[in-house]
Amino acid sequence: LLLLLQLCAHGRAPRAASLPRSCPAACICTSDLLSCSRQTLQRVPRALPPTATTLDLSHNALTQLHDRWLAALPHLEALHISHNQIKDLSPQAFHNASYLRHLDMSSNHLHAVETHYFDALVSLEELLLYNNRITRVDENAFTKLSGLRKVYLSWNNLTTFPFHSVQGLGNYSLRTLDLSSNSLSSIPVEELAALPENIRNGLYLHNNPIRCSCPLYLMLQRWKQRGFSSVKDFFEEHTCKVSDNVPRSLIKFLKYSHMFENCSAGPEDTHPVPFPVMVGQTLLLACNTSLPAAATTYMWISPHHEPIKHPGNSNRSLEVYRNGSLKIAAAKPWHSGVYVGLAINSPHNFSRLCEVNVTVHYPKPDGETFSTGLTTLLGCIVSLLLVLMYLYLTPCRCLSCCKKPAPLSPPQECSAQSSILSTTPPATDGPNRKVSANKHVVFLEPVRETQNGKIRLALSEDFPDPKHPKVLQLKSDSESISSVFSDTPIVS
Repeated sequence: LLLLLQLCAHGRAPRAASLPRSCPAACICTSDLLSCSRQTLQRVPRALPPTATTLDLSHNALTQLHDRWLAALPHLEALHISHNQIKDLSPQAFHNASYLRHLDMSSNHLHAVETHYFDALVSLEELLLYNNRITRVDENAFTKLSGLRKVYLSWNNLTTFPFHSVQGLGNYSLRTLDLSSNSLSSIPVEELAALPENIRNGLYLHNNPIRCSCPLYLMLQRWKQRGFSSVKDFFEEHTCKVSDNVPRSLIKFLKYSHMFENCSAGPEDTHPVPFPVMVGQTLLLACNTSLPAAATTYMWISPHHEPIKHPGNSNRSLEVYRNGSLKIAAAKPWHSGVYVGLAINSPHNFSRLCEVNVTVHYPKPDGETFSTGLTTLLGCIVSLLLVLMYLYLTPCRCLSCCKKPAPLSPPQECSAQSSILSTTPPATDGPNRKVSANKHVVFLEPVRETQNGKIRLALSEDFPDPKHPKVLQLKSDSESISSVFSDTPIVS
């Protein structure tokens, strides 16, 4: 008691420094943000506030991350560890971080992406690994990341990449795979052709010394024609190496394409088969293939990038049969788009069978048919009236306007309508009067029935009864791409 009185007398109350601190001294803490950036830290601070959802450790001197070091942050969603000196990761470095959605490990010293690095981050959506020293990516590095949307691996030392690892993920939410500015020397065009369209749209391959080839050129040209961002946004940055013996023999082969003028179109240069249907109609899409049914399963990618396997989607509006056919029970406008049929022989072996561009139309309104019929009826009535006028309104039948002329005097003027419709000269013409050989004939514009007839014929032939499914059968790409598609749908 005397000690406390003495401390109070000198103005020295017990300080809160002896209590556990919730915010590290080198960091700045807010309600849910913990920033420890640019503090030359060599290890992660021990006391971390559990309320943080964002942790920033960028621009420090960290060399490693210990196992389960994120256990104190159960709500963490974003982690920034860029611009450090981390060379590898321990097997359980990111355990207890199941809610993490954004991870930035760019500008570190990583040499590889191993299988165990990120397999615990089941909610991860964005992974930034650019500007490291990565030379290898394990084919199972992203297997468990089913929600992954963006992966940035540019400015590394990659010479190859396991593209089949993103085929077999079942993760068709992937939108961006940036492999630009690496050392890729070859690209498996066939594997890239089997990737879903949403991945190809965001697959960046520019600034790589890829060996020049016609398949590569034709593939990227087709991506450009389809408006893929990966080619459209970096058109001039796509390069290829002319000779392996000359390291600097790189050309911008999409910008200066004259040397590839003789490249013939391949399978990837064919456009999806157009398949028009009416709203409410049942249709069946089938890719003919000779693959063994026992070892092959089938999957379709919808225009909304949804993978559809047997038996179908959740509400069964789209069904996939075991033979690979896709059925749309009742076509709706939102079913329009490109459907891609895939064959799966193993978890990592996908092959593209066909692409179908479905366009769903509304039926033509009844008002148009009524308007056409009304126009035809009015034309008939007008024609009848003109015929009656021609028959009964002959010259001098209008007694009020015509008088009997003198024998040698010129004929009297009748009404304009009578003179126009008259084809016989008056009986009182004098001998010196020349009889005109020109006859005045009323011409009627013909009714354009041919066009209307064609429209009605198209409706009856192109769009069958909605009760019967519309069937489209296509040969697979692996058999013959030149005779893949049937021009005339088979109506069952």
